[in-house]
Amino acid sequence: MSHTNKLKLFNDPIYGFITIPDTLLYDLIQHPYFQRLRRISQMGLSYLVYPGAHHTRFHHALGCMHIMQKAVEVLRFKGTEISDEEEKALLIAILLHDIGHGPFSHAMEHSIVENVNHEAISLLFMDKLNAEFGGQLTLAIKVFKGEYHRKFMLQLISSQLDMDRMDYLKRDSFYSGVAEGNINSDRLIQMMNVVDDLLVIEEKGIYSVEKFLMARRLMYWQAYLHKTSLVAELILTKTLKRAKELTQKGINLTCSEPLSFFLHNKVELENFDDKTLDLFSQLDDSDIISALKSWQNNDDFILKTLSKMIINRDLLKIKLNSEKYTTEDVEELKSKLTNFFGISKDEASYFIFKGKIKNQAYNKDAEPIKILKKDKTIEDVVEASDQLNLKALSKPVTKYFICFPKVLAENS
Repeated sequence: MSHTNKLKLFNDPIYGFITIPDTLLYDLIQHPYFQRLRRISQMGLSYLVYPGAHHTRFHHALGCMHIMQKAVEVLRFKGTEISDEEEKALLIAILLHDIGHGPFSHAMEHSIVENVNHEAISLLFMDKLNAEFGGQLTLAIKVFKGEYHRKFMLQLISSQLDMDRMDYLKRDSFYSGVAEGNINSDRLIQMMNVVDDLLVIEEKGIYSVEKFLMARRLMYWQAYLHKTSLVAELILTKTLKRAKELTQKGINLTCSEPLSFFLHNKVELENFDDKTLDLFSQLDDSDIISALKSWQNNDDFILKTLSKMIINRDLLKIKLNSEKYTTEDVEELKSKLTNFFGISKDEASYFIFKGKIKNQAYNKDAEPIKILKKDKTIEDVVEASDQLNLKALSKPVTKYFICFPKVLAENS
């Protein structure tokens, strides 16, 4: 499978021109599996809060590939040997790291597929592409799975300071307009080095790391865990669960063929075969949105009401608290709702539920971000920093939420 490498440049609002250094990478970008990412938004339903947040996973994957090229360049300049084959593997692995995301991915993972996460689906796609491209992705897959002997290569793809995070923080901050998330990825990359096969940041880059971790914490509170984005995603999850429940009872719902397949079948990792993968590759945001538009006129009260909420951005009320909400809190609201709408308690649980969110900018228990000191010793960033705030950033902060229809708030 070889095409001529016609397109060598993408114009990106974050980095300017992005070049595609290799025909294989070009052919992978051209593949329908990868082109699908143009139709999957990077920040799910966050555009209901930040109208500009309509950028796609296609955008993000190209950005990651671009900064991976820069990282390889810097590391080579500092004396780390990276062969052309290894560089190609790194670029392929980071380009395809998100290829398994479904539409509004997290809502999908908790509703129409049974606990199959996007990382597992990404690997299935990579294996399929590897077969199609005559084994040219073998090394990339090995690196992606952490099975390659050079550990720093996996850290560039997946760690607490990887190319993925570096791109999405900068990109999501740009498109959402949440300025606090903006990071200096150029400087972070210039400060990278490899010591004993591990990725380190030179000491003079420590403030850039602190800024990066702080930006990550703020982006989580202001964007990814923003209460409106959160409640919208939870409503979508409930809508898809309800759709699946009705379909399993033999009720036919109007939706696209690929979506219909996932509503009719119990899809787990064990039975995620080639046919399933092919159908999954045809799913994107438009399948979900068009289904919701159709379902808002359905006879089923729950499906109709939940679908309308997302389409018209008239969402459930969500309250956040540092204390846990009790089962009594939920039951009391459910009793009010069953009287108000004349529905059962089971049905009320689609509209009233509680949960928690956790924000931890830096995880001390995971692989630490290492700082290379001037005297050549290596220290965890928390110890190396003169800022107490890094210790604070590594403590997980948990908030509890409860969701319920606005009519209850108005009538309480």
